[in-house]
Amino acid sequence: MQPKSRCAKCGHDDRSWFDPEVWVPVADGFAGAAFTWKMYLDGKFPTMMTLMWVGLIGGLISGLIMTFRPMTAKWLAPAYGVLEGLMIGAFSAVVNDMFKAKYPDIVLQAVLLTFAVAFSMFLLYNFRIIKPTQKFKSIIIAASFAVFLLYAVYWILSLFHVSIGFMSWTDASPLGIGINLVVIGIAALSLILDFEQIEVGEQMGAPKQMEWYGAFGLLVTLVWLYIQILKLLSRIASSRN
Repeated sequence: MQPKSRCAKCGHDDRSWFDPEVWVPVADGFAGAAFTWKMYLDGKFPTMMTLMWVGLIGGLISGLIMTFRPMTAKWLAPAYGVLEGLMIGAFSAVVNDMFKAKYPDIVLQAVLLTFAVAFSMFLLYNFRIIKPTQKFKSIIIAASFAVFLLYAVYWILSLFHVSIGFMSWTDASPLGIGINLVVIGIAALSLILDFEQIEVGEQMGAPKQMEWYGAFGLLVTLVWLYIQILKLLSRIASSRN
């Protein structure tokens, strides 16, 4: 077995970050997003929206399969990346069209902020400034579950035409922005758990399929983080006269 390279400063395995399994789904996501974004620029809105729904439904189905059958990630994670990319690219185009007068660079700034936050979290993890202790994991998992419940309640109430003002993308109230910032913080810290899963799996010699599964988890968190940052910028845009 080939020896694993280790970071000279922190003493931890760093080979896993260069494995293609980690980055192929993310690259596929970029490709899918670029495809639907180009359709937006070309004015092909009906096709773009169709692909958005294909990406949303297909991504949900493949994501659920991988969640319950992690060993399928080797085949499904790359496809999931493309499907999520199609959805995110089209959704970003819709948001961009809504706020292009008040905030013309909203999507670009959301992308840059997402990767700035993700890279910062990676550095904090890699140099063990933030350590994923059992207590840390429990807090982040519990907080993520609480956010999921909030989303679920909001979605159920919306079916009965009951609106929760501070959950709206155009709500610029202090409460709405505050909750948005908290969710961004939870999503950002969730990346620490994804990084640990990928690294520990490599160190323990987990099957290659599990590296694909780790990449799937990383992509899910990146998409969540991006959407929340885009939502925050949308709130800011709505507050502009």
